[in-house]
Amino acid sequence: MVEHKPIECWMTDMDGVLVREGNIIPGADTLLSRLRDKDVPFLVLTNNSIHTPRDLRYRLQATGLDVPEDAIWTSALATAAFLNEQRPQGSAYVIGEAGLTTALHDIGYVITDRNPDYVVLGETRTYSFSSIATAMRLVERGCRFVATNPDATGPSPEGILPATGSVAAMISKATGVDPYFIGKPNPLMMRAALNRLGSHSESTVMVGDRMDTDILAGLEAGMRTVLVLSGITRESEIDRFPFRPTRVVSSVADLVDEV
Repeated sequence: MVEHKPIECWMTDMDGVLVREGNIIPGADTLLSRLRDKDVPFLVLTNNSIHTPRDLRYRLQATGLDVPEDAIWTSALATAAFLNEQRPQGSAYVIGEAGLTTALHDIGYVITDRNPDYVVLGETRTYSFSSIATAMRLVERGCRFVATNPDATGPSPEGILPATGSVAAMISKATGVDPYFIGKPNPLMMRAALNRLGSHSESTVMVGDRMDTDILAGLEAGMRTVLVLSGITRESEIDRFPFRPTRVVSSVADLVDEV
């Protein structure tokens, strides 16, 4: 048996863990309240780059969840942190919405289609043929290609929607250039989150609903992982993967007493 250090910090995915289709998942409010009351550091992570942390805080409040703005870590913020480290005060052609453009402006990036340092692809509900074609031409000319996350689809009331990974595949197919994906399962996003918390992977747990992003990212960052069955991954699907979470629970309600 592996002897683990006590859990001192928590990270949780958002959709499928805390909320589902705009509704709170039972137990999520109690878990977050317990973390706040006991001053346990935590972050809510999301691969969605559409919204700013302020927007997400407002959306979560509408479901009954009180999450501080500085406790929300998005793939857009992780992408901005990466670019700021790699090429400070650079420029980028961006396909995305306010969550991504705001994060890049905040680090001093110029958003332009004239000889940018990077093409940065994020998620949007209004992908346009013109913007994708522009991104293709820029990448073909030698611009570095970065994408916020590899998720191929996203949910909607009508069914799945194409997401960043699908559009990235179009650009890659046309140019022969693959992007560098920043969001989960890249452990880069997790290490940046650990730095933000000032925590160590050995004493941090990652709670998620997707084996291919949340659990894989936590595993590769050296964290303990908890898979909740309230979101994407079904229990019958776990054995398809060559890795396993540390634990499997029905929902975050099963974790409240462990804080």
